[in-house]
Amino acid sequence: MHRSRILGTGSYLPERVITNHDLEKLVETNDEWITSRTGIRERRQVGDGQACSDLALEASRRAIADAGIDASEIEMVVIGTVTSDMPFPSTAVLVAQALGLKCCAFDLSAACSGFMHALAMADNAVRTGMIKKALVIGAEALTTIVNWEDRGTCILFGDGAGAAIIGCTDANDPKGLGPIHLHSDGSLAEELCIPAGGSRTELTPELLAQKKNKVHMTGNVIFKHATRNLASVAQEALESAGWTADDVDHVIAHQANLRILDACLKRCGMPSDKLFVNLDRYGNTSAASLPIALDEARREGRLKSGDKLLFLALGGGIVWSGGTCTL
Repeated sequence: MHRSRILGTGSYLPERVITNHDLEKLVETNDEWITSRTGIRERRQVGDGQACSDLALEASRRAIADAGIDASEIEMVVIGTVTSDMPFPSTAVLVAQALGLKCCAFDLSAACSGFMHALAMADNAVRTGMIKKALVIGAEALTTIVNWEDRGTCILFGDGAGAAIIGCTDANDPKGLGPIHLHSDGSLAEELCIPAGGSRTELTPELLAQKKNKVHMTGNVIFKHATRNLASVAQEALESAGWTADDVDHVIAHQANLRILDACLKRCGMPSDKLFVNLDRYGNTSAASLPIALDEARREGRLKSGDKLLFLALGGGIVWSGGTCTL
């Protein structure tokens, strides 16, 4: 049995910025209200003609360069996203084609936990010897699916992409990914979803007028379950790695809400300074947020060889995940 490790990372954020003050012109809200409840000050939005695959492709190119490999070495492309360019084919196929690859490529829908779920698939493929290198991406164009008249959701989301190159290493190598734990609770599916537009409920002019093809969220319900489930999976990941909370050097988590993340760390007995935060600048970028945070933390020099990382994510479904990594 092999082990996988992160060889390189990359991220990309579109240039267009939407500040809290910009949102004051759209809905009844203000900068203080948004910042105090979420920690978000601004977020990014795709430019004219930009789609999810464009963001993913740029992040991928940067990850490939960072890993120092040739794109032809990649045998699998997995993208976590809920905002694919089109219902099918997958966005991963489009990215693979743009990179000149004809390899295993597919999308994975796990909302804000999409990158972690994709990482688990690539990790298993490497561990079993199926492949030696994979490109794992979290990419979202969430501003295309939010209701800009709903102040409870439009303030939260932004666009971006993050990517990582996963490679094979010896099973006894102390550096690499630890076990990744994946969970779901479908009883909460309707608390964070897009109600219409799938095979269950076909879109009609009436449903379009009601914005049923946009994100719907019951914020207080998600908040409660997010805090509890993230703390639970954090403990699960630590125990499977044989770590304690004190062993963790950095927490790289899905950037959903600063209050949720602070409450999670408090439950786990970890100080808030272990958490890398870029939520204030990018908002909630769903599947893209964790790999963007990982890449930024690396490029800012906060992470060093041998550091122990705890990964955490939770999203609609609801689904949640946790894992460890030694750099």
